[in-house]
Amino acid sequence: MLKHLYIKNFALIDILDIDLYPGFSVITGETGAGKSIILGAIGLLLGQRADLKTLKQGADKCVIEAQFDLSRYQMEDFFTENDIEYDAGDCIIRRELTSTGKSRAFINDTPVQLSMLKELGERLVDVHSQHQNLLLNKQDFQLSVLDIIANDAKELTDYQKTYDAFHQAAKDLQALKEEIERNRQNIDFLQFQHQELDSANLTVGEQEELEQKSETMTHAEDIKSALYTANNALQADNTGIVEQLRNALNALKGIGHVFPEAEELATRMNSTYIELKDIAQEVGSLMENIDFDPAELDHINERLDRLYDLQQKYHAEDTEGLIALRDQLKKQLDHIGNNDETLQERQQQVDLLKTQCQQKADLLTKLRTKAAKKVETEMQQRLVPLGMPHIRFQISIRQEDLSGNGQDKVAYLFSANTSTPLQPVSQVASGGEIARVMLALKAMISGAIKLPTIIFDEIDTGVSGKIAEKMAEIMYEMGSHERQVISITHLPQIAALGSAHYKVEKEETAQGTTSKMELLTADERITEIAQMLSGSKVTDAAIQNAKQLLRFAE
Repeated sequence: MLKHLYIKNFALIDILDIDLYPGFSVITGETGAGKSIILGAIGLLLGQRADLKTLKQGADKCVIEAQFDLSRYQMEDFFTENDIEYDAGDCIIRRELTSTGKSRAFINDTPVQLSMLKELGERLVDVHSQHQNLLLNKQDFQLSVLDIIANDAKELTDYQKTYDAFHQAAKDLQALKEEIERNRQNIDFLQFQHQELDSANLTVGEQEELEQKSETMTHAEDIKSALYTANNALQADNTGIVEQLRNALNALKGIGHVFPEAEELATRMNSTYIELKDIAQEVGSLMENIDFDPAELDHINERLDRLYDLQQKYHAEDTEGLIALRDQLKKQLDHIGNNDETLQERQQQVDLLKTQCQQKADLLTKLRTKAAKKVETEMQQRLVPLGMPHIRFQISIRQEDLSGNGQDKVAYLFSANTSTPLQPVSQVASGGEIARVMLALKAMISGAIKLPTIIFDEIDTGVSGKIAEKMAEIMYEMGSHERQVISITHLPQIAALGSAHYKVEKEETAQGTTSKMELLTADERITEIAQMLSGSKVTDAAIQNAKQLLRFAE
């Protein structure tokens, strides 16, 4: 439960530092006094987006902090999973907003993302405002209420996992069918492409080898002439470099025994002589093997032209690219050949998952149908005392195609009297009736889930008198079962039943208008309730009436 609230520099609030208590509490105050501002601050604590406009004018930073007692609500798993220090008796959540637009959130002094703050906030506080009555129009809300009462969270999660798998498998199957159809339309073209590439007998490195041969044969005469010149320089009789080097080597060797330096030079020259002799032999061999064959050159160029045409046609950079494309086309054609078998396997998988989904959806329907009877009975019991003696409330469950939440479409049907046929509650119920229906639903839900704090923001709109008293009794009862219920109200009948009574009011100061909230004493409560009864002028009769309401509440 919320045990302390601290707000600084938020909208019209300078500082609000106040304790809150278990059970049923009420907050009153004139319209525009600042009750919505306090709710806005709490909303930021629950993870709502921040707006710089909410920062008090002239302030550098806004701080909103709340302390919760979680000792009765088994929430340690959240803190363990998110690596946050856990203190069941004192959980502190804080939100800070600076004038530069920077927003920070903390749980027990640990900085957290806004999404995590929101996740925890949804488990700590439920703020029910008037616009939430519009939820009765939404099928998802109606179904979620039924699931809460059915206590089918485990079964619903199990179903959703299977449904997600089924949905993905069906999606994959459809994609495969579309691919098969496209391939079937293109199979002749694919076969032609593969045949053309396959018949080209492509080999890795062939293009480079042929290009080199073509270049050599094209310049055969130049090459042969250059080799002849080199060979003549190396091996010509008497004048060739090799012959002259050999003569020089022999001369040095001849004086080596009397001139040691010549021996060293001869050794060095010998290695050069051996290398040049080898080069001369290789040049001579190459010269003899160089030949120009026009027919072979034509054949080489024809093959290269074929490779170049294929590369241009198939947008490939080289022969290796053509080979990769050929192999890819082969795989596609093999895949098309195996499509029927693959399609059958995929269809069987989809059928199996659909059957499993259907079985789990049927279980959900069974649990929801049982819960619907319970909801109908309990809503009848709760709404009759709220001024609807002839109330009829029925839950229609109709099966539709499988979806993310099962196969059930839920509709809450309502009639306030015996002569009016049952129709969707959002279409026929008045504002006051919808407020009572929502209160009854909230009371029922709160019995099924342990939510620490529930705040009702003027849920009493459209009701008065005895009905207001009954609504107050329901909220009081909700607050007596390890739960904290806070009601923002304009009705004295509801205000009188609160165990704690807070008043929000504006105050004019030298610095401007501020809003504050204070816990009323017993005497202040009498005055406040009397004012709610009689208006701005508090009469003695209103004072007596207020005392009587408070005594009745006790």
